[in-house]
Amino acid sequence: MKRYFVTGIGTEVGKTVASAILTQALAADYWKPVQAGELNNSDQLTVKGLVDNNTSVFHPESYRLNQPMSPHAAAERDGIEIDLSLIKAPKTNNHLIIEGAGGLLVPLNSKDTILDLIETLDVEVILVSRHYLGSINHTLMSIDVLKQRNISIKGILFNGNENKDTETIISKMSDVKVLGRIDELDVVNKSRIHSVAEELKNNLI
Repeated sequence: MKRYFVTGIGTEVGKTVASAILTQALAADYWKPVQAGELNNSDQLTVKGLVDNNTSVFHPESYRLNQPMSPHAAAERDGIEIDLSLIKAPKTNNHLIIEGAGGLLVPLNSKDTILDLIETLDVEVILVSRHYLGSINHTLMSIDVLKQRNISIKGILFNGNENKDTETIISKMSDVKVLGRIDELDVVNKSRIHSVAEELKNNLI
């Protein structure tokens, strides 16, 4: 069974929509280890509302933090410290999509980052990249950091309308497979998620 950790080159690059598409494509389980803020409108609830299958199980977060901040700061406001050893992947016989928070070096506490969590979970990474000025640099740096830790990268998933110059140079310089693209969605609903999931499905196995 596949276990993919969905991380991004930064915040607001579309990890949650990408996670919904991947969950739908594989009829996978979904898990977000750390949710910071928006507890009544969490990423898990968003993904659950977009997935259209009877197989996926949505596993509870290890940490539910009240403030929409970096996990380390949100935890501090709640009077706790995130303990990496307490974040255990849920047991399942199904594929599992794991959604991270922010980018790779987002701190969970004073010493551990999302990157450390990925390494601890021993899972393969799908990197979500979105086109903006500086995104080439952020994408290549993220890939370089993953390679330095010998973390397996399943591939890059571009989110947004096509930019051939950017996508070509990232693919060439990183030597990482491009899984596909999520074109800009004017409407995000179950039907659109299902359609994109069908297009990407064969690249995920």
